[in-house]
Amino acid sequence: MADTTSAPTTSPLDVNRFTAADAAELPTDVIDLIARRDATLGERTPLLYRRPIHPVSAQGLWLTDADGSRFLDMYNNVASVGHCHPAVVEAIATQAATLNTHTRYLHEGAIDYGQRLLRTMPGFGQVSFTCTGSEANDLAVRLARRATGGEGVIVTRGAYHGGTTVSAACSPSVDPDVPAWVRVVDAPDPYRSGHAAAAAFTAAVEAAADDLRRSGTGVAALLLDTVFSSDGIQPDPAGVIAGAVAAVRAAGGVFIADEVQPGFGRLGHGMWGYERHSVTPDIVTMGKPMAAGLPVAATVLTTGIADALTGSVPYFNTFGGNPVSMAAAAAVLDVIEGEHLIESVAARGDQLLGHLREIQRDTPSIGDVRGRGLFVGVEIVTDPDSRTPDRTAAAALVDGLRDRGVLISTAGHHGNVLKVRPPLPISADEVDWFAERFADTVRAG
Repeated sequence: MADTTSAPTTSPLDVNRFTAADAAELPTDVIDLIARRDATLGERTPLLYRRPIHPVSAQGLWLTDADGSRFLDMYNNVASVGHCHPAVVEAIATQAATLNTHTRYLHEGAIDYGQRLLRTMPGFGQVSFTCTGSEANDLAVRLARRATGGEGVIVTRGAYHGGTTVSAACSPSVDPDVPAWVRVVDAPDPYRSGHAAAAAFTAAVEAAADDLRRSGTGVAALLLDTVFSSDGIQPDPAGVIAGAVAAVRAAGGVFIADEVQPGFGRLGHGMWGYERHSVTPDIVTMGKPMAAGLPVAATVLTTGIADALTGSVPYFNTFGGNPVSMAAAAAVLDVIEGEHLIESVAARGDQLLGHLREIQRDTPSIGDVRGRGLFVGVEIVTDPDSRTPDRTAAAALVDGLRDRGVLISTAGHHGNVLKVRPPLPISADEVDWFAERFADTVRAG
C-alpha cells in the first residue's frame, strides 16, 4: 500500500522502529526482554525493526543473534572498521590494563592522536575531544557564536546533529519545532530539481541568513552534514554546498561541517566528506566511527578560528580524550591506513552502486539510486513519474531484508530513502550476497 502523504516522520528512526503493535508475533522471551527494556530505559528509547534483533556477538560485518541467526550489517558506521577488529580490541585491552583516567593529567595518547588527526586536515590547528557527536556539535555552535558575535544557526530540514539541548535544537528531523535562533532550509535534491539544486540551496541559505540578520539574531553558522545523511543522502553534485558556504560567510557566519557520518573515508574520496566539495570548513565535528564504538568525538578548528578563540572559551570534558578511547581511535586510523580502506571503499562502492542500479532498471518503485563510496541512498517512490515518496514501501523493504539476514535503515524527510552504510572492510563477496538478497526482497514486493 503506497503512502502518498507529504507529512514527514517525526524521527529518523520512526519508519522502521518497533512498536507495541508488533509484539504479537514475537517469541515470549523477546517480549519479556522488550518489556524490561521499556521499564528501565523508557519507551522513548528507539528500538530498530518490527522484529528487533538481539545480537550477542559480532565479527567483521556479521552479527549473531541470541537464537543463532546471522545478519549482514549494511548499516552500522559505529563499528566502521568492522565489528571486534582484532587490532582495535588489542589496543583497548592493552591500554585498559595499563591506565585510564581523566584528561586533567598529561598523557601522550590525546596529544599524539590529535596531532595525527590534524595531519589529515590541512588548514586546521586545534582539536577538542568530547564523548559524543552531540557534544561536539554543541561545542561547535558555542565556538561559532563566540567567533562571530551572532546567535543564529542555519540547518537543513531533515538534519540530525545530536541530542543535547543545542544540538537537538539544530535537529529538525527529531523536532521540527525549532527555536527562534534556528532557520531551516531544504537540502539539495538533484533527483527532483536537477542542475538547479545547487543554486536553489544557495538562495535558500542566503534568504535564511538575511532573515536572521533582520531579526537581530545575527548569523553564527551554517551547520551541515556534508553528505546530507539524514536528509536522504545527497552526495552530488560535488561542490553543491560551495555557494551556500560563501553566502553564510558573507553574512558574517562560519561553516561547521558535521562529519560524524560521512567522515573517516566512508565516501572513498579522501578522509572527509567536505573534501568532495573543495571547501574548507571553519569548524569540523566528528564522532561515532572514531573509536569503533568507544565514546570519543571531536571539534576541530581551523588555525584562524583557533588563534582567535585561544583562552576565550574554556572547555573541559572528563572523559573526552581518555587514554583507552584514544588508543582505540589510534587503532582505527591504523586499520584505515594499513588495510588501504579508502581505496577499498571506492571499489566496493562502485560495485554496490552497480548492483543497485541494475536492480533499479526493472523496479519502478526505485526512483533513484545515489551515493559515494559505502554510503548509498535508494529512494522509494509510488511511481517514477510523480516521484512521490513512499515510506510504507520503504519500511516493508527494510523489514523484508531483515527477514533475509540483512540490516539497513531509512533516511530522508519522508523516511522513504533506504540507507545503506556498511562497515568499511566489506568484501566483494559480501556486496554480491547483499545484492542477491536485495533483489529477492524487491521481487517479493
